[in-house]
Amino acid sequence: MAGMFRSRVAGIGSYLPEKVLSNFDLEKMVETSDSWIVERTGIERRHIAAPDQATSDLCLQASLRAIEDAKITVNDIDMIIVGTVTGDHPMPSTACYLQSKLGARKVFAFDVNAACSGFLYGLSIADQFIRTGMYKNILVCGAEVLSRYMNYKDRETCILFGDGAGAWIVTRANPGDTQIIESSHLHADGDLTELLTLPAGGSRIPQSHEAVEKGLNYMTMKGREIFKNAVRTMAQCCEEALAANNLSMDQVDWVVPHQANKRIIEAVAGQFDFPMERVIVYVQETGNTSAASIPLAFDWAVKTGKIKRGQTILLTAFGAGLTSGSLLMRY
Repeated sequence: MAGMFRSRVAGIGSYLPEKVLSNFDLEKMVETSDSWIVERTGIERRHIAAPDQATSDLCLQASLRAIEDAKITVNDIDMIIVGTVTGDHPMPSTACYLQSKLGARKVFAFDVNAACSGFLYGLSIADQFIRTGMYKNILVCGAEVLSRYMNYKDRETCILFGDGAGAWIVTRANPGDTQIIESSHLHADGDLTELLTLPAGGSRIPQSHEAVEKGLNYMTMKGREIFKNAVRTMAQCCEEALAANNLSMDQVDWVVPHQANKRIIEAVAGQFDFPMERVIVYVQETGNTSAASIPLAFDWAVKTGKIKRGQTILLTAFGAGLTSGSLLMRY
């Protein structure tokens, strides 16, 4: 039955691979140091998927935990969305692999490629399908195995990125429920695509011996430009969410930003004079896990007693594209 409903976060889960790559490990691989990395990024370690683990394997672990937390069964899931840029294969979607591994019904399943904004894009899509009454329980997962696309001779990128997965069950709220997703605000600026790219592997530059020899199978990034645009776009998206809900930052309990770099997070908070004590920072443990970063940080913050039910939470992200977004909710 079609109608206007609201959605809420019913369950959350996350997964980090067992292998840890510390800054001290990187000192042996590239010209860098623990102090240099920590000072510039806040990152101390990152997790690396095992050779036999693909993105759908990480999704599976996070999703099972979210399903358990939501107190539903796999058969209750009506739709599966996976935000990733490092899918198991270019085709088919990682969401379809996840559907099979979960043993879910033959439900709507697809991937979203919005890089580090992928989880927010997925949440917003799930929110719309629930609002219209089409579906009741939607699994949204953000997951990456970025280590497969790192050049561990390139200090610009290899110190930043790690692997991981996070998943949420978004479900139809009961009438009168105040713990709901209030609004989401998504953007993209395709004029800035060259700032963060994975050049080879698509129709523009197919995989080939020549592409590999040129290093085009590795991620490339223009760090200074990314920093500037990240701060600008996330601050704007936060302002948009606050205005849409007639709120001030004083009424927000926690900000959960994309965990790209501690300096970026501090700069965004500084735009609002928002205290860092109310900003979730987990980048020290995970590095930048792209689409997985927000659900990983959120799950950690709930488990450590920071984020609690009923609180007002502002999520914000930016990523390659350049994509950006925010989502305001009462958890």
